[in-house]
Amino acid sequence: MSKRGDSDGNDHFRIRPGEPKQRGQAFVSQVLRQTTKAANATGGQRGKGGKTPGSRLGRGHVAACFTGQALSASSRRATVKVRLVYLKQAGVRSTITHLRYIEREGVGREQDTGQAYGPMTDRADLPAFEERGREDRHQFRLIVSPEDAEQLDDLRTYTRHLMGRMEADLGTRLDWVAVSHWNTDNPHTHIVLRGKDDTGKDLIISQQYITQGMRERAAELVTEWLGPRTELEIQRSMQREVDQERWTGLDRTLQREAVDGLLRVERLNESRLQRQRLLLVGRLQRLQRMGLATEAQPGVWAVHADAESTMRAMGERGDIIRTMQRAMSGKQRDLAVFQPGEDGRAIVGRVAGKGLADELYDKGYLIVDDIDGKAHYVALPPRTELEQYPVGAVVEVKGSATIRAADKTIAAVAADGLYRTDHHLAIAQAQSQTDRDPSEVVDAHVRRLEALRRAGIVERLAEGIWQVPDDLPERGRQYDTQRLGGGVAVEMKSHLPIERQARVIGATWLDQQLIGGGKGLGELGFGSEVKDALQQRADFLAEQGLAEKRGQRVILARNVLATLRGRELATAGQSIAAETGLQHLPMVDGERVSGVYRRSVMLASGRFAMLDDGLEFRLVPWKPVIEQRLGKQIAATVRDGSVSWEIGRQRGPSVG
Repeated sequence: MSKRGDSDGNDHFRIRPGEPKQRGQAFVSQVLRQTTKAANATGGQRGKGGKTPGSRLGRGHVAACFTGQALSASSRRATVKVRLVYLKQAGVRSTITHLRYIEREGVGREQDTGQAYGPMTDRADLPAFEERGREDRHQFRLIVSPEDAEQLDDLRTYTRHLMGRMEADLGTRLDWVAVSHWNTDNPHTHIVLRGKDDTGKDLIISQQYITQGMRERAAELVTEWLGPRTELEIQRSMQREVDQERWTGLDRTLQREAVDGLLRVERLNESRLQRQRLLLVGRLQRLQRMGLATEAQPGVWAVHADAESTMRAMGERGDIIRTMQRAMSGKQRDLAVFQPGEDGRAIVGRVAGKGLADELYDKGYLIVDDIDGKAHYVALPPRTELEQYPVGAVVEVKGSATIRAADKTIAAVAADGLYRTDHHLAIAQAQSQTDRDPSEVVDAHVRRLEALRRAGIVERLAEGIWQVPDDLPERGRQYDTQRLGGGVAVEMKSHLPIERQARVIGATWLDQQLIGGGKGLGELGFGSEVKDALQQRADFLAEQGLAEKRGQRVILARNVLATLRGRELATAGQSIAAETGLQHLPMVDGERVSGVYRRSVMLASGRFAMLDDGLEFRLVPWKPVIEQRLGKQIAATVRDGSVSWEIGRQRGPSVG
């Protein structure tokens, strides 16, 4: 209880209930648990069918009929979002990736790293939890957000009480871990629940309990802890909704009370709506000003059919703007949302922020501070691992929905719907390109055809002969768009911030900008910072004897990128040699090397794969496709800075 005085000398008291004492389980929960025990004692036999009544509906079906009985209009509310994840479909890294993300830095109450906890521990062993559930068929992922959660002294204890009530409702012990997040306006808890009951069988939860029972249990608990909402709190909450640009509780009430699409104001005079009448009328007037509602005649309103979708979209837009403003930390930028299909335009900039737009479905985003002075919100393809894009890194974002040059070439070379590798090879040899081996050109197109074959777009009739459709370029574009979940491709230009790139030995993104003359750099924002960093980089290269400054001009040494890359690889090679006892051999242009892929090394010049043959090792430019071959024999050929990988011991399928 707190006490404060006002200017009139009056004392005001605000009661703040603490954690409720354990009084034992509610009567209904005790009955449910005893019923479950009785069913187990009799083998679960009920009638001729030998099945427990309602078992096909899942656990919690009966409990859901009793939850919420203590709730009233003044009860505090809670939001519970549930996702059922089938682990085989989600992939082997789905669980550990999700756990790592919800325990990330900055989500704790003091903006520190989140700490996973469980039923009996404040430091849950996440690897052990992931291993226990590795063979589970499915998993439940929950987000629990009680109203006024910031007033709760301990979200952990609240979560444990909630899970305890769920155990009573479901009639089984539950295996779960949770992380409480305090980094948003609404503190909430992420819970990962294994899909197994305490007997090792699949945990099947009633749909009614998922959609209703969990939420009502969470609301009951927060109401017990904080007490019911006062009349003033209820009125203030609804008053805020009148002008909000999102789909609100007032909108849902208007939608519910409409008959045949029309809402008569006289209906709002009913006693159950009397308290909200003025607010509901105010909301109708607000929707009218937004072009989403019309007063057909005095006292008769029609809310437009697209009002809900429009308001939800506006709410999402508002969330995006607030997310971007937080990421930019007060820096003045024009804000934009990256659209993949916008004139094929690409953006290049610094990762200013990242996160999950939908924490339940692992849909991520990046905030990219562009060199043109704008900040862009980039929605990433589903299941993108955010850890590969550190804050401060330089990336290029582009729409992948453009037609590929390889697809156009295949269509042009094909005759009567047939593409032949020997015919393409003859054409490539006749063109006499000196920068790339003709056979590698054909191999690159064959790799593309293999990908399209797996998608059912082309058909391989025989070795070196493919049947391709007439509209292959367009079909290929559609395939890329679907594969990348909206057609967004993010390429890492440098994992180092420009401040570190300025004075490092290695071929950096800043060096490429110096070579290109710094084209496209804006006068404000990140573009201006890049210009300053380029000056520092030029000074550093001059110190290293790799550049000469003549007034405002910078003259770079010949093959400066190869020189910087070579120096960095030599230093990294010496370090690895001292660690492993193997001899480091530098790559020679055009040389084919093979060995066991041991690990990758991140350098200023990029990421490199370590291949060793037991005595010697080489560092070769890395590509994502080889990661699945870790610990296995592979081969590669490097020519003019690009690499072509061969999978397996024999020369054959390659990956460029």
